[in-house]
Amino acid sequence: MNIDSIHSGIVLDHIKAGRGMDVYRFLKLDELDCPVAYIRNVRSNALGRKDIIKIDSEINVDLDVLGYIDPGITVNIIKDGKLVEKKKLSLPENLINVITCKNPRCITTVESALDQHFVLKDRAKGLYRCRFCDAERKSKALR
Repeated sequence: MNIDSIHSGIVLDHIKAGRGMDVYRFLKLDELDCPVAYIRNVRSNALGRKDIIKIDSEINVDLDVLGYIDPGITVNIIKDGKLVEKKKLSLPENLINVITCKNPRCITTVESALDQHFVLKDRAKGLYRCRFCDAERKSKALR
């Protein structure tokens, strides 16, 4: 298999095997007009298996969304063919308009103009609570 290196863009590495497509969909990478490589089940010494996504364009990436999907992702910023920055992610403290409240009595289900705001309550369990009604949601990464 031959995957070209990228000149300027982003490499999302250490994605938990099987989570790469979630990242791909959340970032709407199918809508980009640039080369995007999605590599599944790559051997990894640290993880056993992992997914990798290479985006050959400088795009804005919501690190909170990525951290929610998989806090183990490493974001590598590439410029002129060289690694210029490496970011390690973690579960974000706040999620705004990333997940929705499932409580039918929550004010956010009635007032569509309100942001869906969740706050991290338990990092070890990946537990988030709605800021308005305290309904719980668990991070996708820890399911």
